[in-house]
Amino acid sequence: MKKKALVAGLSSLAAISTAHAQSSVTLYGIFDEGFEYVTNVRTSGTTGKSLYQLDATSGLQGSRWGLRGAEDLGGGMKAIFVLENGFDGNTGRLGQGGALFGRQSYVGISSQFGTVTAGRQYDSVVDYVGIFGVSDQWASHRGAHPGDLDNLNNSARTNNSVKYASNTIGGFTFGGLYSFGGQAGDFTRNQVFSVGAAYNNGPLALGVGYLNVRNPNVSFFGNNPNGGGVTANNISPAANPVISGYASAHTYQVVAAGAAYTIGAATLGATYSNTRFLALGNTGASGPSPQRYTGDATFNNVEVNAKYQITPAWLVGVAYDYTKGNGADSTLATIHNDGVKYHQFALGTDYSLTKRTDVYIFGIYQKASGVDSTGQEAVASITGLTAAAVNHAALVRAGLRVKF
Repeated sequence: MKKKALVAGLSSLAAISTAHAQSSVTLYGIFDEGFEYVTNVRTSGTTGKSLYQLDATSGLQGSRWGLRGAEDLGGGMKAIFVLENGFDGNTGRLGQGGALFGRQSYVGISSQFGTVTAGRQYDSVVDYVGIFGVSDQWASHRGAHPGDLDNLNNSARTNNSVKYASNTIGGFTFGGLYSFGGQAGDFTRNQVFSVGAAYNNGPLALGVGYLNVRNPNVSFFGNNPNGGGVTANNISPAANPVISGYASAHTYQVVAAGAAYTIGAATLGATYSNTRFLALGNTGASGPSPQRYTGDATFNNVEVNAKYQITPAWLVGVAYDYTKGNGADSTLATIHNDGVKYHQFALGTDYSLTKRTDVYIFGIYQKASGVDSTGQEAVASITGLTAAAVNHAALVRAGLRVKF
């Protein structure tokens, strides 16, 4: 009897151990704290002042914590989920407009045929092209293209979405996303869809992506809990004059491509994006248009970058970004939007103290010219900062990043 009891007990332990090995939940996170110096900051009653500040939201990676889980379903299938929260480490406030899991929140199934997930997720331009920009590497959110106009740095997530991602086949991957608009009687209103593909094999990496958003001011830029589109909160005219004047667009469209080539310790990279705000003046379903814009507004953006791994722990990088916008027609005689140009330069270095802790410093300089989306003389608009008081601005950030 004792032997039988012992055998039964060992069998039970083995079953528990097997079940535990087949499922897992991981707690992970990043705390990125930095000191910033910014020039030509717009302030009430004055212009062109310098700013010194601590910031824990716009480092090499935004501060976050999350839960990631998987359970083996057998036959090569797994149930998976991700819940990821963004936060401001200096105040304890939630990020992404107050969403509890505002960075990502999805559940799905992975198998030999790929992965299908549903929830709040990243679009295909972010997945397949964003990785080639320096804002995803060593220059942080601050190094994104002006106002993150093409969303390569993932300023806007996609709610209510279903997503497919293939497994890697000979270095190729591909996928797509669709977000249901949820409007009775109007199938396309507020919908979002995107597709993308990538190739990564040896020294060469390539990526392409397409994003199409209907009524973007509501369905995309305003999809955080406290969001109201490009004319509210973090993407207000003062914070993002690059695109805020185009809130009335019926459709927001991005076509983007990226590439990188590694030669020894050096990597050369580039991105291109064509961003269009189509059918401006759709004030009933999309957003306001105090500038009375009609037709379309188009931006073309090119980034070239390079990085060099001096040692396995020490990286240096440099980048130049050029943005050209063609402006938009207006029915107001006082608005003459002939277009805008932005030149942006970035230089940075990152040093790993351990596998999970690194220190870094980078600088960004931006200069604008022409007329921005608000119909005013363009001012510098470094992503994540209130627009500058004049047409040029600079930022220097030194920080510490800890991963867990």
